[in-house]
Amino acid sequence: MPQPVENPAPRPGDGTPRTAPGAAAPEPAALRARFASALGTAGGAADADPYPYADALLARWSEPQRRYHTTRHLAAVLDHVDTLERYAADPALVRLAAWFHDAVYRPDRSENEERSARLAERALPEAGVSRAATAEVARLVRLTTTHAPGPADRNGAVLCDADLAVLASPPAAYAAYAAEVREEYGFVPDDLFRTGRSDVLRQLLALPRLFHTPHGESAWEEPARRNLATELRLLAAG
Repeated sequence: MPQPVENPAPRPGDGTPRTAPGAAAPEPAALRARFASALGTAGGAADADPYPYADALLARWSEPQRRYHTTRHLAAVLDHVDTLERYAADPALVRLAAWFHDAVYRPDRSENEERSARLAERALPEAGVSRAATAEVARLVRLTTTHAPGPADRNGAVLCDADLAVLASPPAAYAAYAAEVREEYGFVPDDLFRTGRSDVLRQLLALPRLFHTPHGESAWEEPARRNLATELRLLAAG
């Protein structure tokens, strides 16, 4: 995945994440507490200690091959879920899906979402989450392969919008995001990266809509398309 112009300061409640690309990493203790809350709300067993699960996931999100898909991205997605939770059918399950959606991440492999979903299918029942709730979390994780929820998929719309909200970042933060993505694909030669990344950007711009919640459509669609078009022009310029 993901030109400086003047930007207004973020407004409280506008969906701007507290942890943006290029920012300092979030405090592990705060993230652990967020996982524990989501697990408890989703029906995790009262006698299951949530913190070993949180720590195992945070270790994955902190692996050295990551530049963009780090705990900062995790915290930003969770922040965006907070903004969008009124649209979700079950916000706690969406939050758990956010924790697992990039838990397995290798930029040189294509099965990351499937492996992340299988990790959720193993870990959540052990933590006391019901079979139905686990299946929904795994479905949501797999949905991030396409970011194409159905019209009635409220949980899917929230997770997909939260994951792609980075595309609507202020230009400096978007530039930091794009640079981090390039670092993750540092093993790819420049010409091949420009071609592949440009293809991805064109595919995104060709979609009838990038965001599926009312907030995402109204607040993020236009700036995201502007950022994508700007990056595409910069890549074409070499």
